[in-house]
Amino acid sequence: MTLDDFDFALPEDRIAVRPARPRDAARLLHVPETGAVEDRTVRDLPDLLRAGDVLVFNDTRVIPAALQALRPARDPAGRDVTVSLNLHRRVAAAHWRVFARPARRLSVGDTLVFADGGSARITQKAAGGEFELAFDRAGDVLDAWIERVGRMPLPPYIASRRAVDDADAEDYQTVYSARTGSVAAPTAGLHFTARLLEALDARGVERVHVTLHVGAGTFLPVTAADVSSHRMHAEWYEVLPGAARQLQTARREGRRIIAVGTTSLRTLESAADADGMVMAGSADTAIFITPGHRWRVVDGLWTNFHLPRSTLFMLVSALAGRERMQAAYAHAIERGYRFYSYGDASLLWRTAPSAA
Repeated sequence: MTLDDFDFALPEDRIAVRPARPRDAARLLHVPETGAVEDRTVRDLPDLLRAGDVLVFNDTRVIPAALQALRPARDPAGRDVTVSLNLHRRVAAAHWRVFARPARRLSVGDTLVFADGGSARITQKAAGGEFELAFDRAGDVLDAWIERVGRMPLPPYIASRRAVDDADAEDYQTVYSARTGSVAAPTAGLHFTARLLEALDARGVERVHVTLHVGAGTFLPVTAADVSSHRMHAEWYEVLPGAARQLQTARREGRRIIAVGTTSLRTLESAADADGMVMAGSADTAIFITPGHRWRVVDGLWTNFHLPRSTLFMLVSALAGRERMQAAYAHAIERGYRFYSYGDASLLWRTAPSAA
């Protein structure tokens, strides 16, 4: 497979820079296993599910991981450099891996200074604008400082079109977020409201929470022409024992398991054994799902509309078929659906074979 196999033309005016209000007023494209796609709204979700179905939510909570700093001039005749940072992965009490711009102006040993006087030193530099920083504080003190000085880490395709503002602190967080640790939102969950969750409960749909802390690597483009050469950034996940038991019971009873978002899906497929039983525990996962993947757990996926040539469009193509997803996305573009993190939703059903 080549990267061109997952390309499509997307007009820029289809990129949403604000979410629908209220959240559950967004549009929904239903892509059944066979037959025509259906234009719906998010509030129609309970009507598209049945009693006993299991929705799996990622309960991670986003931290304000976007930071601004200065790299002071290295000599009296030089200039300070403004640096944009996006926290990526914590590696120690005072150390974070980050993506930084402009990367070419930064070197190991540089000290970055923040507006409140805080600082961090660059200890490692890697490819792709990735660095490791040692902050001047650690643990809970560092966490509280990030909450105070950071901003919500909107993806580049939104942040390049408008400034982050106070509304994003709520808009870019799911209503069921609980476990702090992500530096990007599990955006498929942004559509859910208390009202919609109550309607799902009334329908008899079961809810299960897992955790995957989303890394900023989710925004990195695929650059390898041969898709098999791409490597994902690892992300930490956890499935608690109670959640594993619920999922195992549903699997034994033949009930449908629907992931809310690609992060929930990647957690389930990573945590499952060869028989499709999701096991309790925590680990890092760098699972990269492309067409040909043998599905262990997931029957359906609730997700937003993704970028062309992205790992996430490859994932939905693996679930529902590349040609079917190309046609569904063409329909969505023609009908004016809104794309990406603050955009509309889709409900997809698996057509690829399972591992069972």
